[in-house]
Amino acid sequence: MADPAARLVLASGSPFRRKMLQDAGLVFDVAVAKIDERALENALKARGQAVGASEIAVALAVAKAQAVSEQRPDALVIGCDQVLGFENELISKAEDVSAARAQLRLLRGKTHTLHSGIALVERGEVVWKHVEIARMSMRPFSDAFLEDYLRAMGERVCQTVGGYEIEGRGIQLFERIEGDHFTIIGLPLLALLGRLRDLGVVPA
Repeated sequence: MADPAARLVLASGSPFRRKMLQDAGLVFDVAVAKIDERALENALKARGQAVGASEIAVALAVAKAQAVSEQRPDALVIGCDQVLGFENELISKAEDVSAARAQLRLLRGKTHTLHSGIALVERGEVVWKHVEIARMSMRPFSDAFLEDYLRAMGERVCQTVGGYEIEGRGIQLFERIEGDHFTIIGLPLLALLGRLRDLGVVPA
């Protein structure tokens, strides 16, 4: 194929991931994977206590990429997922603002981890998979600040795991962050670009 980058497909509807790849200069299509994330999480958890947040994040990334690969066998499909781990529990996106309020009250003043999994799949086979972890320490913000934050965010607070967009107002929730910026947003971009160079998809 004359332009190998043109066969890249991002198996995610996330506008943040799409912008990251666009800003990096990649040429790609977008195809949203239709999988039952909670069902897959529950199946993995049923295996036993050894299944952690990183394994679930990678498994979800692989599942998304494989689902799209079935429809696009010609493509190299990028699958991504992010899991929030907190005190041996997993936290998913809030269903509504009330649930987001409860989550943020739970997380404030404490540290949680974001596990960003990524996978490359071609013709249904996993070419590469990877996970990176960020440690996120929230400050002990007041109830008044929380309510102001929720009013400003509105329904957007339900669009990201943990209820925050780190590149926007959500940064005010934190006092310390340890980890790669791209990993926090939900795609370990430097690792992905390195692998794409290895595969000859983008210039070295």
